Amino acid sequence: MIDFGNWLMPVQYSGIVDEHLAVRSDVGLFDISHMGQFIVKGPRAAESLNRLLTNDIGRLSPGCGHYTFLLNETGGVIDDLIVYHLRDEEFLLIVNAAKADEDYSWMRGRMSGDSVEFINRSAQHAGLALQGPRAPKLFDELFGVSRPARNEVRELTRDGVTYVIAGTGYTGEEGCEIFLPADEAPALWNRILEAGAKPCGLGARDTLRLEMCYPLNGSDLSPARTPLEAGLSIFVDLNKPEFIGREALLGQRAAGIPARLAPIKMTEKGPPPRAHYPVLKEGRQVAELSSGTLSPSLGFGIGMAYLPAELARIGEELEIEIRGRRFAATVERKPFRKPAP
Repeated sequence: MIDFGNWLMPVQYSGIVDEHLAVRSDVGLFDISHMGQFIVKGPRAAESLNRLLTNDIGRLSPGCGHYTFLLNETGGVIDDLIVYHLRDEEFLLIVNAAKADEDYSWMRGRMSGDSVEFINRSAQHAGLALQGPRAPKLFDELFGVSRPARNEVRELTRDGVTYVIAGTGYTGEEGCEIFLPADEAPALWNRILEAGAKPCGLGARDTLRLEMCYPLNGSDLSPARTPLEAGLSIFVDLNKPEFIGREALLGQRAAGIPARLAPIKMTEKGPPPRAHYPVLKEGRQVAELSSGTLSPSLGFGIGMAYLPAELARIGEELEIEIRGRRFAATVERKPFRKPAP
């Protein structure tokens, strides 16, 4: 157990590799109750959110969700989050635990006068993530309905309990997220485990997401880096007339993006790479890893680093320094592992 975003969280239950492989081959269950949950509703909810977030809320139909960013004035990432359009004039935002209070204060201060209702329901609601090839079948058996498709969201009520079910995920596998009242979560957790899911902790979450090159806020994303540098411009709509950080991003794009978040694979056997290990080119340090691990599925070390733009090319040969030794590595194509079809 470790402190994570002011929550006490399990690193592992049966073991990181065991949990990782269960998600890749069968089904795993993650407790994501630490994630912040905000409700934004009112006639101007979409307009207000569109001025704060990088993706275009106007393209988000009721029953759908998408990934987006909350930026500071210089275009740096305060947080990455998911917005679900629950119904007309009502949205659910899922934000990172360590950023929940900051996000709420930042957004509330910039929504004042917009005549929207902004509710932080984090303490009253929990979340579970069911992930793996068998996740859809298990969900269907438990709830009697098919889970939402990718990036869809729906509400359903069972035995007087209202659930928000979302077809998103952080592992690259089939699955869904289930958001529900906190006092109902332990019973559902136990039901899902009894149905055969394996409980999974932070360790497996990290190895799974890194195989997919999904960024981690606080490591791969930070207020000092923009989504353009992170290679996530697909989630930034610069055609929108207004959002915080837009002018800075336009300026960076015009000047040339100086560094890019690149996937790096170790091509020489060695200890697992970790965040902050130096990345070298011809003996000179050019970056440091923002994330790193040994891939349980692939059997080699993987990581990501912000490389100078001229070095962030697929096939570029590099070295990673680990405990005073240097090991060969190359820049790879995203993702390290292909997602489930």
